[in-house]
Amino acid sequence: MNWLDLFFIPVAIIYLMVVSALFVYGINFFYLALNAWKKSEALAGPPRTGLTKLPKVTVQLPVYNEWYVATRLIEAAAALDYPTHLLQIQVLDDSTDETVLLIAENVKRLQEGGVNIVHLHRADRRGYKAGALADGLLQASGEFIAVFDADFVPKPDFLQRILPYFDHERVAFVQARWTHLNREYSLLTFLQSLSIDAHFAVEQLARAQFGYWFNFNGTAGVWRKEAILDAGGWTAQTLTEDLDLSYRAFLRGWQARYAAEIEVPAELPVSFSAYRRQQHRWARGSFECAVRFVPLVWQSDAPLSRKIEATLHLTGYGVHLLLFALSVLYPIVILISLRYPSLISLFGIALLFSFTALAPTTYFVVSQHTLGKRWLLLLPAILFMTVLGAGMMLNTLRAALQIWFGHNGVFERTPKYGIVQQKQNWETGRYRSRIDGLVLFELILAVFNLWTVWLSWRTSNWPIMVYSMLFAIGLLFTSGLTLIQYARQRLLSRSQA
Repeated sequence: MNWLDLFFIPVAIIYLMVVSALFVYGINFFYLALNAWKKSEALAGPPRTGLTKLPKVTVQLPVYNEWYVATRLIEAAAALDYPTHLLQIQVLDDSTDETVLLIAENVKRLQEGGVNIVHLHRADRRGYKAGALADGLLQASGEFIAVFDADFVPKPDFLQRILPYFDHERVAFVQARWTHLNREYSLLTFLQSLSIDAHFAVEQLARAQFGYWFNFNGTAGVWRKEAILDAGGWTAQTLTEDLDLSYRAFLRGWQARYAAEIEVPAELPVSFSAYRRQQHRWARGSFECAVRFVPLVWQSDAPLSRKIEATLHLTGYGVHLLLFALSVLYPIVILISLRYPSLISLFGIALLFSFTALAPTTYFVVSQHTLGKRWLLLLPAILFMTVLGAGMMLNTLRAALQIWFGHNGVFERTPKYGIVQQKQNWETGRYRSRIDGLVLFELILAVFNLWTVWLSWRTSNWPIMVYSMLFAIGLLFTSGLTLIQYARQRLLSRSQA
């Protein structure tokens, strides 16, 4: 008996399950894209009318070793157009380097100028960002809490424009839309901008406009203090404290608003190692929230459609795990098809589901179209986004395995370098990243997928050949760019020594 005889039934079942799951996520991409297209006017709609009475607001600026951007952030917060007696600014500083002194100097200068700003420095990072926000909340005098991460630069009219969205006493938070300070800096920042645009111009827009639950994105938004406290406050039980608090608030009966026309520019990571950390943190935090909240969502009295969308939302990074499963299954599927030709039709039916591979492309196209960009000119980059997603599959798999094996999560920040112009250099600055050992496994998996390409070519299995080639290119891109940037940093540091 050949080993294939033992495995063809379970492999066929697993393969069909993986493809079916991808089909569900793909259909949901199409659904969100269609709904976002229907509501695209919200991205450029008129601002809401002003408030009859301005509330007191506390602006929280969580910072950790952000030498290059801390001053920019603090000055932007101080420039907010809001009555001084109603505005409190907290710099929540967990820094362990010279950033502490830099912030202290800036805060002292602004205090002398009449700005109500305080510097709250913690000696430890207990609870990471969530801990800093929670500690700051104890001293917050505002009825509403605005949060800006170190890489964001809010415009002066931010508070005046976003506060009218609290049009009901049960509105817990309002999220604004992210834009980009350095979109054109490199291919990496440009690809990130496409991804973030799609999240805010499609996913957040569609979910908010059609009554589904969506998340506070951790920054560039405002919370009602009462809602934070009622939902249990900021906690570090997951690495995505923003998603965690959002779902706890929804399950407590709170609502949210999405201020799609309010833009808050931010600096995109220029280091691929930093981008890896960011995506790993978001993936792990999402999985942690899925474990915590999916059962609670289904036990709630929310409508069925909202439960389904919430589940797909919380498990969204699972697409990367499904892509990894496909990359491993493809060679076995080919060999089984050769031994059992009658199964080719079965696997062929599964490939019919693969039309949803176009869903991410539609997702990105709709976002650029609704934002008024020339999406047709961007189509090559949009198509490459699928490749980048495939290249991140092991990064996400590692996050899932850490949860599975009970490894404690560490909140790793995404370092910023104040990069807003194309010719700026960051490789010789502070906060240099170490090489990620995952690169080796990405190279191995890339070679494995290239072997699948060869195998599928020899057996004339063209669909699998195309998908495996995309997987290989994505893995070579992520590992290759990581190695190139690391080598450049090493070379430049030695030349300056």
